[in-house]
Amino acid sequence: METTVIVPTYDERENIERLVALLLELPIEPRVIIVDDNSPDGTGELAERLAGEHPGRITVIHREGKLGLGTAYIAGFRQALADGSEVIVTMDADFSHPPEVIPALVAKIGEGYALVIGSRYVAGGRTVGCTLDRQALSWGANAFTRILLGLQAHDTTAGFRCYRREVLASMPLEEIFSNGYSFLIEMLYKVQQRGWRIGEVPITFENRREGVSKISRNEITRAFYTVARLTWERLRGARQ
Repeated sequence: METTVIVPTYDERENIERLVALLLELPIEPRVIIVDDNSPDGTGELAERLAGEHPGRITVIHREGKLGLGTAYIAGFRQALADGSEVIVTMDADFSHPPEVIPALVAKIGEGYALVIGSRYVAGGRTVGCTLDRQALSWGANAFTRILLGLQAHDTTAGFRCYRREVLASMPLEEIFSNGYSFLIEMLYKVQQRGWRIGEVPITFENRREGVSKISRNEITRAFYTVARLTWERLRGARQ
């Protein structure tokens, strides 16, 4: 299956070259779309150099500023769909998502799943290099989200995902209200609401090796707001 990996970037110069090299070496031979939000550290320029070195394998989307993770994914989705990709993977650039697991995600899509998540919270999954406070926050946020929204997946906030083309082509992406990391919650909710089959593959989530985390208190606040809004939507639908 023709596979594309979408990597949103903002100040990831320390990571992007090594990550791209690993992606291009994968046996499934994916294409790579880098969506750069005008990184001050020159990530976009480095990405263009890599695209020139690997014609046909790397596409770079340059955006005028830091416009949010959700809109970065949507820009990547649209490009991948236009390119004819059958399977679209999303991942972070900071090595928290192990690129060597991508073939397993794609293989599970081949088993009939529409969305496959690289999961910390299924048997065999784990987190390393994170503080206990951050692990507790992540686990609590996932439990909170799963209960209120009735989600079947265990890792509801994971950005390491693999989508079948038909899922994204059928989604009204322009109607996704959330941006930032809360976009991931809303996408998962809407995929499940439409009856698509969702699976998970265990991963070892490793805290970023280089650079600075992009998760802020505002992102956490927006995520809680998104869960509350979608919960109300779910309850209102049940009453109708």
